[in-house]
Amino acid sequence: MRQFRLPLRPLSAANFSVQSSTVEKEVAAPAPELEQSSQKPKLQQEKDRVITPRSQDFNAWYLDIIANAELADYGPVRGTMVIRPYGYAIWEAIQDILNVKFKETGHSNMYFPQFIPYSFIEKEASHVEGFSPELALVTIGGGKELEEKLVVRPTSETIVNHMFTQWIHSYRDLPLMINQWANVTRWEMRTKPFVRTLEFLWQEGHTAHATPEEAEKEALQMIDVYTKFAFEQAAIPVIAGRKSKVETFAGASRTYTIEAMMGDRKALQAGTSHNLGQNFSRAFGTQFTDENGQRQHVWQTSWAISTRFIGGIIMTHGDDAGLMLPPNLAPVQVIVVPIWKKADERTGVLDAASSVKQTLQAAGIKVKIDDSEQRTPGWKFNFWEMKGVPLRIEIGPRDVSNGSVVVSRRDIPGKQGKVFGISMESSTLVAYIKGKLDEVQSSLLERAISFRDSNIVDVCSYSELKEAIAQGKWARGPWSASDEEELKVKEETGATIRCFPFEQPQGTKKCLMTGNPADEVALFAKSY
Repeated sequence: MRQFRLPLRPLSAANFSVQSSTVEKEVAAPAPELEQSSQKPKLQQEKDRVITPRSQDFNAWYLDIIANAELADYGPVRGTMVIRPYGYAIWEAIQDILNVKFKETGHSNMYFPQFIPYSFIEKEASHVEGFSPELALVTIGGGKELEEKLVVRPTSETIVNHMFTQWIHSYRDLPLMINQWANVTRWEMRTKPFVRTLEFLWQEGHTAHATPEEAEKEALQMIDVYTKFAFEQAAIPVIAGRKSKVETFAGASRTYTIEAMMGDRKALQAGTSHNLGQNFSRAFGTQFTDENGQRQHVWQTSWAISTRFIGGIIMTHGDDAGLMLPPNLAPVQVIVVPIWKKADERTGVLDAASSVKQTLQAAGIKVKIDDSEQRTPGWKFNFWEMKGVPLRIEIGPRDVSNGSVVVSRRDIPGKQGKVFGISMESSTLVAYIKGKLDEVQSSLLERAISFRDSNIVDVCSYSELKEAIAQGKWARGPWSASDEEELKVKEETGATIRCFPFEQPQGTKKCLMTGNPADEVALFAKSY
């Protein structure tokens, strides 16, 4: 029998230094061979195509998937990445869904320059303190030294306020609600593709309101939009809540977050929404005349989700075979693999495959045919599994004769996920495929919820918290201790307060650190 070979290479960490302190080593060697499995014996014989097992080295596994699934590659500047078409298509799917939600909630898209005068950053004290170490500065332009150095956009609160000051005069100009899709530069010292890079893509929303109540309602509304998106589209069961004072965005009064548990049980901050209060409007003099003729500073919010979310999808759902994409965000939802041996079978099989593609496309399903003749069917099965395509349709000469197809699910490996004899008749096939895509979407979410819940431990004391974190789990317990004690937890365990979840248990509580009364439980975890 012919062996099939995938021309893939491991992505080393030599160019991307790793954010995680537990995986600091550089992964420059080819990935080790997969353990033996009865399902794919041929694949394990190919050392140039193996994805490192998750359980063996989670970071190497993650980098292997990014390289082999053709999501991204290195940029020439250390810590930057080139997002390849398949990776960018996932970002486009995220954009398409969120754009609709933003417009439904009254926001308009626009664009601000990426060069910001340094004096703008200095105007808000905590903002400049928080961002100074990460700033990229331009000091020369057109061959001459600039009178004022420019900051390459790390975030846009400052330049937004500068413009808002020119656009907002009266209460009639409020609320002002905008969003921009843009790139951001933060000079990170340790980077990890998608999760933390020198430059990344994001959307950032900015709003101005007449009252603190409106601003708070907006900040909460947008974290709710992100939460629903994570659950319903990405199948990631995030926990939404409020950041501690220590973890609050530089320049915000309150920060709300969605925290996701990755496959290595680390937390990923997957989206944030900030109530900025009047911090920036006072720094920039962004005022309006209210209905009583009085001058007031506006109340503001900002909120963002970035390409980091793609890293979250990889690390939540992927397995040892590669990427596993939720159908709602998959660039290709169904891959059709035509199979024939004899020349006289080719035309009939390809015609049937083309017909199936047209049927599914007409129903709004993202479908692709892999009719390349340089690769064997087995090679194609493994390649598209590794790229995370939710469903595979196989069509051979016998299927053409029977007017049926074979359908395989990416989330259920081997024979259990394969169903024979699905009719090619349009309405039957469309209904079956749509039903299966819904099942895969639900299955990924249920699996992730089960994993998350089995790895959160309720704790009542600091010793219990330390034990839970040492086991790699998340710790949830009552907290009313000081910022200093919160920093002590980080120093001694490596864990931080990810959030005070919106969903809180009832009843009286005592702080796990001090024994004093506590109103809320906090969620502690190590994070990216």
